[in-house]
Amino acid sequence: MTAKQVMFTKQVSLPAIGQGTWYMGEDPGRRREEVSALRAGLDLGLRLIDTAEMYADGAAEEVVGEALTGRRDSAFLVSKVYPWNAGGQKAIAACEASLRRLKTDYLDLYLLHWTGSFSFAETVDSMEALIAQGKIRRWGVSNLDYDDMQALWQVTGGRECATNQVLYHLASRGIEYDLLPWCQQQQMPVMAYSPLAQAGRLRGDLLSHSVVNDIAHAHNVSAAQILLAWVIRLPGVMAIPKAASIAHVEQNAAALEITLSVDELKQLDKAYPAPKGKTALDMA
Repeated sequence: MTAKQVMFTKQVSLPAIGQGTWYMGEDPGRRREEVSALRAGLDLGLRLIDTAEMYADGAAEEVVGEALTGRRDSAFLVSKVYPWNAGGQKAIAACEASLRRLKTDYLDLYLLHWTGSFSFAETVDSMEALIAQGKIRRWGVSNLDYDDMQALWQVTGGRECATNQVLYHLASRGIEYDLLPWCQQQQMPVMAYSPLAQAGRLRGDLLSHSVVNDIAHAHNVSAAQILLAWVIRLPGVMAIPKAASIAHVEQNAAALEITLSVDELKQLDKAYPAPKGKTALDMA
């Protein structure tokens, strides 16, 4: 297995770039284009599609559901539950609502969107109940920092967590100090949202940075593709950029083939240094 693949379970290995859907479903006039982009991504092998009940109040899940019509088996489908729905009957009802919008009877992965209303024990119990009911295959978390993960690890069943989805890009590298190394030690994949710096702690516009663009020119690719290649340079890290057009998703898929040289990585490190101490987890 190369660094361009991410192992989610012993049975499931996925390309290190998936498809995000944040901001999809907000404009009905773009729905056809969004559906086409997701289908094109599946054609290109970008099997993982990530969505959430939060995105466009469920409308993003509806877009995904349309895109997966007749193609459910070719996708690894991920959705997320609001923290105030992540326990007891609320979790069952929220998952069932997501499944209805997605037009499927199961999720491959269901994530706690961020910490909040329910204890980790209550959330884990609900996730286990959903697995037992066949509504989800596995569960994970999103926006949990190192201390949160240590707390989750102490909960009965907490170590069944399959992934942590966090904000990560070249200008937001805080997870490299403690969270990312710990996840790698646990062989837990990290899913990077906003890999093109759509959100988080920015130091200038990454897409227009001279170093990023010089490297992109040397590879004859776009700055965005270099940023994606940087995010997935490490084993166990997957990027989930949104692509609302076929051309965009084609560029995302092509980034899987880009390998940055040691010198190029040093240039990027110099422009955007790795953290030297603990920083608060970036969220969007």
